Amino acid sequence: LSRTLDDGDIVGVSMGMTLQNVIRAKRNIEEAIRCTFVPIVGGIGESRLDIHSNYIAGEFAKLFGGDCVQFFSPAIFSNVTVLEGFLKEKSVRSIFNLYRNVGTVIMGIGIPERGGSTLMTTGYIDGEVLDSFVAAGAVGDISLQFFDQSGSTENFKEFNERVAGMPIEQLKKVQKRIGIAGGSQKAQAVMGAIKGGFLNILITDLDCAKALIEM
Repeated sequence: LSRTLDDGDIVGVSMGMTLQNVIRAKRNIEEAIRCTFVPIVGGIGESRLDIHSNYIAGEFAKLFGGDCVQFFSPAIFSNVTVLEGFLKEKSVRSIFNLYRNVGTVIMGIGIPERGGSTLMTTGYIDGEVLDSFVAAGAVGDISLQFFDQSGSTENFKEFNERVAGMPIEQLKKVQKRIGIAGGSQKAQAVMGAIKGGFLNILITDLDCAKALIEM
């Protein structure tokens, strides 16, 4: 990022343990890069604030000497109508207007497993719903929006449309879409994300890479 970002760039960030681990591995940026980090998904009230997209955006901004924007919103709304009303608020519209100018997105890739799932940890989704998504073919999620092994989101459209943040179809139009995931257990989700066009830059480890080659 320090080699590719420029002053004035707008960078989207998702939530979760993966990005929290990225910012934990702090390194000195020799010259400040005055870019703006913006959360691409909402989320309030969870017990782990350090995996919240607002926190992630703030920590990236500190590392780069840049700025950040805060997005105060539930992650998932009860229905689309309520979300649509929320998006009409002036303060929220300003965030979504920024999304149009995002040139880089940094995101983790989640898997729909009960054990160790960020979604379960935060309470954004319960086990029964997660199990139903797996039964419907879900292999992963990006910013709480689910997809299957071919990268299709169709089976999860009703849920995905209630997520407050950058819609996954808009995400696909961002120039640099950086996905970060490690471990062989993430390989199927990574493959689905690649097939769906959700990422065009992958940062991974040897175990995941080997599993991807075998697939």
